[in-house]
Amino acid sequence: MDPRIKGRCGVWDSDMLGFSYTAAMSKDFSPDHLDVAAFAKAGALLEGQDPLSMYERLQQEAQAPVQDAAVVTWSAEGEHVAEMGGAGHIWLHLQADCSVPMVCQRCLEVAEIALHAERSFRFVKDEATAEVLDDEAEEDLLALSKDFNLRELIEDELLMELPLVPMHEVCPAVVPMASSDEDFEQAVTEKTNPFAVLAGLRKNGGQD
Repeated sequence: MDPRIKGRCGVWDSDMLGFSYTAAMSKDFSPDHLDVAAFAKAGALLEGQDPLSMYERLQQEAQAPVQDAAVVTWSAEGEHVAEMGGAGHIWLHLQADCSVPMVCQRCLEVAEIALHAERSFRFVKDEATAEVLDDEAEEDLLALSKDFNLRELIEDELLMELPLVPMHEVCPAVVPMASSDEDFEQAVTEKTNPFAVLAGLRKNGGQD
């Protein structure tokens, strides 16, 4: 067990960026090996601040050097919703934030692109059930696991928030406008995020 995890409340390690958490019960939960059902039934909360370097796929999307202080801040809350005559529903509510340095396609200078992901997932007993219910369910479905990698899910969600064409909200320098700019903006709106396929793969493949 990580030595920074103690009792009901996580401990912040000031010498090394890492995760801290608060749980609703004395049971400890690990974001790398999460028992989702137990986490939800406990109504537990995990909160973390990890170095961006822990998220390899996300770091690979950076188009400029990543600062050592760059972090991914996240929280995950479990919820068990009772069902009359049934076992109830297992939910995981996730939020995550980070900034990734990318090249602004308007001024070609480095821009810190802020990413925010917020999504709720309902867990079902297995991948087969998730596949059957997927077409009719409005919510995102995942297969239940006692060894769920929460950080992998966090990374998936942040990847899907990456802009197709990164740009400053306001460029630091005046950019000469050209007649092609309107066509450029239109092309941007019509593109599809290639990481959106992660959502489909996650539903179809699930996690062990």
